[in-house]
Amino acid sequence: MPEYHVPVMVDEVLSFLQPQSGQTFIDCTVGGGGHALEIVKRILPDGKLIGIDQDVAALSASRDVLKQYAGNVILEKGNFAELEEIARRLGIQSADGVVFDLGVSSHQLEAAERGFSFRQDAPLDMRMDPSQPVTARELVNSLPERRLAEIIRDFGEERWAKRIAGFIVDRRSGKRIETTRELADIVRAAIPEGARSEHVHPATRTFQALRIAVNRELEVLEAGLEQAIRLLGQGARVCVLSYHSLEDRIVKNTFSGHAGKCACPPGLPVCVCGAQKVVKILTRRPVTPSEDEIRRNPRARSAKLRAAEKI
Repeated sequence: MPEYHVPVMVDEVLSFLQPQSGQTFIDCTVGGGGHALEIVKRILPDGKLIGIDQDVAALSASRDVLKQYAGNVILEKGNFAELEEIARRLGIQSADGVVFDLGVSSHQLEAAERGFSFRQDAPLDMRMDPSQPVTARELVNSLPERRLAEIIRDFGEERWAKRIAGFIVDRRSGKRIETTRELADIVRAAIPEGARSEHVHPATRTFQALRIAVNRELEVLEAGLEQAIRLLGQGARVCVLSYHSLEDRIVKNTFSGHAGKCACPPGLPVCVCGAQKVVKILTRRPVTPSEDEIRRNPRARSAKLRAAEKI
């Protein structure tokens, strides 16, 4: 399992989920099976864990990790925006806990052929589900300059988005952009030297933005969270690990809305958003990894954990 993906804040996730013997849990991003393994150990002998992932390589890795508990585990290929459909097909009416571990896995970053990272030269891909049709290569070579700039600005929170989009369009007018290194070099050239960070590669935000766009990550996160909350039984809990501010904002706002916080614009005489209190937020502020965990697993440093309980 460590060769695939090191799970983040396992103890903290378990402390919020509180898995007990005989319960049913859903891991919406089973990945290498790290969180799932610790959950399933605690729901034996007759508990059930449903592991969902859109990446067949992740499902293969988790199947190997969880093989000792095969009788308690069901692994399903799918996106967590299909959560209710998957649960209905498996005959699950409600869950005792749901966990999401968002973002890209260590394995996906390190597998050059997946095209997620600029640290290795590879075809521009970035699909978490390789069977999906749209790749990062298609986006950078076909989208209008204005739309490219919007994606890089909104999903990457990149201040140089307009300039980067211009450089991309200029380069592709002579030759298609095919590889991660080609794109990384274009982005580096677009950002003035004085504006580059000493510690973060200049292409980091652009790559994040394209990955989010390719996989529709923010859109499916909202759908998945809504479905997870509906699936929770009374007293059941949902935990979400996010790795950048856009994800964390969606989680925070979704939990707040379902905790009864009105989302209407200020000044309206009455509430029209229909906010109802169906969850209790367990994390007033997001939980972050310990310094010791960050030393052991540097990729955990940006993680934020939020949890809520169905009431």
